[in-house]
Amino acid sequence: MKRIISIFLQNLFPLFFLVALATQAQDTIPAPIIVDSVYLDSTAVDTIVIRRTLDKIYSPKKDVNLQIPNIDFKKTKTLQKGFQRFRVPSFWETENSFGINISEVAFVNWNAGGDNAVSGLGFLKFARKYKFNNFQWENNLELRYGLNAQEGRKLRKTEDVIRLSSNLGFKKDNTSRWFYSVQLNFNTQFSNGYKYPDRDTPISRFMAPGYLLFGAGTSFITKDEKFNLYLSPLTQKSTFVLDQDLADNGSFGVQEAVLDADGNVITPGENHLLEIGILITNNFNYTLADNIELKSRVNLYTDYIKSFGNIDVDWELNLHMKVNKYISTSLGTQLIYDDDILFDVVKNDNGTIVDPGTPKIQFKQVLGVGILYGF
Repeated sequence: MKRIISIFLQNLFPLFFLVALATQAQDTIPAPIIVDSVYLDSTAVDTIVIRRTLDKIYSPKKDVNLQIPNIDFKKTKTLQKGFQRFRVPSFWETENSFGINISEVAFVNWNAGGDNAVSGLGFLKFARKYKFNNFQWENNLELRYGLNAQEGRKLRKTEDVIRLSSNLGFKKDNTSRWFYSVQLNFNTQFSNGYKYPDRDTPISRFMAPGYLLFGAGTSFITKDEKFNLYLSPLTQKSTFVLDQDLADNGSFGVQEAVLDADGNVITPGENHLLEIGILITNNFNYTLADNIELKSRVNLYTDYIKSFGNIDVDWELNLHMKVNKYISTSLGTQLIYDDDILFDVVKNDNGTIVDPGTPKIQFKQVLGVGILYGF
């Protein structure tokens, strides 16, 4: 009896196991759906895959010092310049400079003789340059005036210059150094000029003469802008003589006045002379040594109609030696030849010009030590 019961239980256990599997399958597999007498069977299986990668951790090299660094402020320096606020970049480059050169000679019981003298020269320079892409516009204004005071005589003028120049240029591409240019130059002086010791009859005044040159051509400018050559085949030169006495005398090439037999003016002299010709201008800067710079400026002009081939020359050569930030020494020369400026004019008692005179080479040399300040 016991044996029969044992065999029955052994056969009953697998049966229960199959029933449990059937019940579990019934919970996970949805029942069939009947739609319009069509049997559909669907089985949904969701699979989620999670992968994780870990970067390999490298151990630091043996020679790396992981200790806390020592901070030492003994070798640090303060700012040489104060904090500067941010400014929007500009296409303009500016230069402003002011200087005074003074020379003095004094004698006390000096056996060789001599007169005490003091000379002073002041100058101002303003430069504005605009550069954008292939377009540039350069402007320069120079003002110079000098006086000499010597014991036993009145003040005498040693320097008197007003010079304005403007050059407008455009080039086709960035690699080219040639520009299509339009240039304007203007020169005159501040006060009366005399042939000392005569102080009664001025030989020049403000805008007598005054020179205006305006023309178009081409310019060659090096990359460092230390060499500038301007060639203009068509330039207008205007000579102004606004003092009527000088204009009546025909000074600086203008048409002189027409006089009667007694020296009275019938037709006043002209105040303006117009010429058309060729202009060549060259500006050259060369650094000879530290704080020593050589500057050269040359203007060559010839007129097409009146005297073609007769060249007017204006050459200025200056050597600047900078001692420090504020003290400088300059040695300058200037050579001028203009056939419209005549010397040794001879007049008779009635004021009629007997000999109009001849043009001569004009030369000037200046040496000065003084203060130079840029602002």
